[in-house]
Amino acid sequence: MKRVLLFLFCIIIYAPGYLQAKNEIDSLLKVLDKTISERAMYTHQKILRIDSLKSKLNNDLSLKEVFRINETIINEYESFLCDSAVLYIDKNIEIADILDDKELSDQSKLHYSFVLSLSGLFIQAQEVMSSITFKELPVHLKMMYCWTYIRYYENLIKYTDDIKYKDKYLLEKMYYRNTIMSFLDEKSEMYLKEEAFKLQDERKYEEACKILTEVFSNQKPYTHVYAMSAMSLAKTYEYLKNAEPLENKYLAIAAITDIRLAVKENEALLALAINLYNKGDVKRGYNYIKVALDDANFYNSRFKNTVIARIQPIIENTYLTQIEQQKQNLRLYAILISIFVVFLFVALFFIYKQIKTVSRARRNLKVMNEKLANINRKLDESNLIKEKYMGYFMNQCAIYIDKLEEYRKKIDRKIKTGHIEDLYNLIPSTRMEDVEELHRTFDKAFFKIYPNFVEEFNALLKENDRYKLEKGQLNTELRIFALIRLGITDVNQIAVFLHYSHQTIYNYKSKVKGKAIIESENFEEEVKKIGIFLL
Repeated sequence: MKRVLLFLFCIIIYAPGYLQAKNEIDSLLKVLDKTISERAMYTHQKILRIDSLKSKLNNDLSLKEVFRINETIINEYESFLCDSAVLYIDKNIEIADILDDKELSDQSKLHYSFVLSLSGLFIQAQEVMSSITFKELPVHLKMMYCWTYIRYYENLIKYTDDIKYKDKYLLEKMYYRNTIMSFLDEKSEMYLKEEAFKLQDERKYEEACKILTEVFSNQKPYTHVYAMSAMSLAKTYEYLKNAEPLENKYLAIAAITDIRLAVKENEALLALAINLYNKGDVKRGYNYIKVALDDANFYNSRFKNTVIARIQPIIENTYLTQIEQQKQNLRLYAILISIFVVFLFVALFFIYKQIKTVSRARRNLKVMNEKLANINRKLDESNLIKEKYMGYFMNQCAIYIDKLEEYRKKIDRKIKTGHIEDLYNLIPSTRMEDVEELHRTFDKAFFKIYPNFVEEFNALLKENDRYKLEKGQLNTELRIFALIRLGITDVNQIAVFLHYSHQTIYNYKSKVKGKAIIESENFEEEVKKIGIFLL
C-alpha cells in the first residue's frame, strides 16, 4: 500500500514536469546548438581565468599561499585539462613534502587519484589511493577519500561495461557511500544527495527523483553544482518509464551549463547524443557525439574516449548512411525534376504554338470583324441615304408631276388662245428654276445626313483655300464631292445630275484637289470617310 501511495505521489508531482519537459526540450536543444557554436568563446574565457590565477604566482609568496593558489588552478583544470591538472597537483605534492605537511600531501594525492580515474588510468589511481591511510585522515579528507572511490568505481563500471564486474563494483561504491553518509548531517544538502544516489543504486527511482528534484530547485542556475544536479536527475529519469523527455530536458540543461563553464570532462552531452540517436534524431546525435569526442580529446581522457568509441562509429555510420541516402534521393529528385522540366518545355512549346494559332485566329477575326463593321457601316449609310433621299425625291417627283400638269395646262391655254410665241418664253425659265430647285433639295437632304460635311471637307484643304458657305447650301465644287461621298463616282452621272459637261466636272475636281493638304490620289478616299463615325 505504501508503495502504491508513493507511486501515485510521484505521478502527481512529476506528471506536470513531464508534459512541460516535452514542450521545453525543443527550445532547450536550440539553445544547446547555439551554445555549442560558441564553445570557442567559453574555452577562451576559461583560459583567461586560469591565466589570471597563474599571474598571481610569484617568488614573494609563501609556500602555503602558492599551495592555495595552485589548489584553485587545479580546481579549474580538474574538469578542463587533465595533464595540466596533474602538473599542478605534482607541484602541490612537492610543496607538501617540503612543508612536511601530511594533510596537504594526502589532500593532493586524493586530487591526483581523482584526476587519474577521470582520465582512465585506473591502476595508477588505485596505487595512489593505496598509499593513503584512511584511518589517519581528518574527517573532511575521509569524505574526500570516499567521494574519490565512489567516482572511481562509477567510471570503472562504465569503462569495463561487463556485467560480471558491475555488481562487485556497485557493492564497493555503496560501501563508500554508506561510509560518507555516516560523516554527514542528516539535514544537510550533501546528505540528501548521497541518500538519493543510494536510493538510485537500490533501484528506488521514484524516491530518489523526489529528493533530487528538490535539491536541483535549490541550486543557482548555470553553476557546476547546478549542472551536476541536473545530470543526477537525468540519470534517475533514465530508469523511470515514459520519462525520456524529462531525462533529455535535464541532460540538455547539464550539457548547456558544462559548455558555458568550459567543462571538458562531461557526460551529459554524450548521454544526450545517444538518446537522440535512439529516438531517430541522427543528425543531432552525430553532431553532439563529435563535440563530446572533441572534448574528450581536449581533456585527454582515455576513459571517455573508450566509452565514446563504442557508440560513435555506429552513430557516424548511420549518419553517413543517411547522408548517402539523402544524396541518392537528391539525385533521384534531380532526375525527376529534369524529366519534369523536359515535359514542361514540351508542354510550353505546344502551348506556345496553340497561343500563336489562337493569336493568329484572333487577328484574322479582328480583321474580319473590322471588315464586317465597315460593311455594316456602309450598309447603314446606304440604308440611311436611301431612306432620306427616297423621301425627299418622292416628294420632289410629286412636285414635278404637279408642275408638269400645270405646265401642260399653261401650254394648252396658250394654244387655245393663240398665243404661240409665249410658249418659247416658258421653256427657259422653267428649266433653270427646276434645276435650282433640284439642287436645293439635294443640299437639304445631304445636310440632313452629313451636317458637318463642309467643316470636315475644309479640314482636307489648305487653310487659305477653305470654303465659307451658308449653312444648308453647297456650291458646285462641294456638290460634286457630296455626290462622291454618297458613292456616285461616275463622272457621267455627276455631269447629268448637275447639268454640266464631263470636262467641267473634271476641271472642278482637279481645282479642288490642288487645294488639298494630302496626296490628290487619296483625296476622294478621304472624302468618302467624312461623317463615317456619325452613322
